[in-house]
Amino acid sequence: MIKDILKEKMMMLLLAGVALSFSHTSYQYHRLYRKLEEEWETFDRKKLQKEIKNLYRSKVIKEKRNPDGSFTFVLSDKGKVKALTYYFNQIKIKKDLWDKKWRIVFFDVPEKYRWGRNAIRNKLREIGFYELQKSVFAFPFHCEDEIDFIIEYYGMRKYVRYAVIDYIDDDAHLKDIFKL
Repeated sequence: MIKDILKEKMMMLLLAGVALSFSHTSYQYHRLYRKLEEEWETFDRKKLQKEIKNLYRSKVIKEKRNPDGSFTFVLSDKGKVKALTYYFNQIKIKKDLWDKKWRIVFFDVPEKYRWGRNAIRNKLREIGFYELQKSVFAFPFHCEDEIDFIIEYYGMRKYVRYAVIDYIDDDAHLKDIFKL
């Protein structure tokens, strides 16, 4: 059990390292880097070395030789899928103070991708969104990163939109649902 948690944490850290390279702004980069640094400090070095060997043997990570002779461990394709699945199953949206804005996710997914439409709908319900209509969901807190991840995970980017709005009629009902 503890071994699995350690493996999961290691894979998430490796995936976060990949995410660092895709950071679009210095704010995103530094925010992610601080989180990585905090997590890294919690590792027992001997257990870490042992688990790296195990992950390498199971082909979840691969070794990359650098020009200076050092080595870098990166997630293999198999490892990326596993890490994304771990993260996907644990998505939680932080509920900070409400900024009086509504986050709306709406989608129009073709019938041939019904599985994706249903999967997105179920995931939005699971993480706490309120269904305004069959393909329109509302949430009061910042969640753009999580929504981006969900729609990328299902490969439905071109069918899903995310909006932040200041006003929606009859929001008293929504405020009541979200206890705001």
